[in-house]
Amino acid sequence: MSGSAIKLSVIIPAFNEEEFIGFTIDNIRKRLGQLNGVSGEIIVVDNNSADKTSEIAKSKGAKVVFEPNNQISRARNVGAAQAVGEYLFFIDADTLLPEFLLDHAISKLDSENWAGGGSTIIFDDHQNKLFFGLIVPNLWKFISVSFKVAAGSFIFCRKEYFEEVGGFSEKLFAGEEIHFSHQYKKLCRKKGDYFGIINQYPVITSSRKLSFFSPLKILSAILIPLIFPWALRYKSMCWFWYKRPEK
Repeated sequence: MSGSAIKLSVIIPAFNEEEFIGFTIDNIRKRLGQLNGVSGEIIVVDNNSADKTSEIAKSKGAKVVFEPNNQISRARNVGAAQAVGEYLFFIDADTLLPEFLLDHAISKLDSENWAGGGSTIIFDDHQNKLFFGLIVPNLWKFISVSFKVAAGSFIFCRKEYFEEVGGFSEKLFAGEEIHFSHQYKKLCRKKGDYFGIINQYPVITSSRKLSFFSPLKILSAILIPLIFPWALRYKSMCWFWYKRPEK
């Protein structure tokens, strides 16, 4: 397949994701196969994993690139630099796409003056935690749709616009998708385009962190960046996004 034939590039940042990466790639490939006359590539950015993430991704036919600096925003940017698609889709390694979402997003980009956006999200399991498993996700849905802020689980955009805004901020170790949404929306307004959130087809993302951490730790991970936004510039303060329990 020639580079000019590829319409979209799906980029997956992955750090120690051997448990999920195979299922995620299979899901994306299935969704790509459901598109009529549109082809895409899958790029997995191995963000310095110590497990079999790369091996599994390669066995599934994904293009794998390595980024030794363990930082989500940098991994996303490295993947985008390798992409040949006109449209970029950033999907987390523990996230599954429902039927029709890709097709819906592409139709928005092709014919409805959208230049990018995101999707609402649902957890695969609320882990019997009412507040963090149900209330917080619904609160985020309200914020996301109302203020047009994309979750990192699923973001799509035009590659040329992505490059114009400078990609994801590498000054941040978390929250880069919120900063990107704001910067990208500014560019869209300048060009007379639209950045929106698709509500009809929510992506399904893992709730595993609800079992990794205590409610108090989860609450602190949410509140600290809200009270002290500068904390997002320090990896040690963004442990919630990088720490994994020891096996």
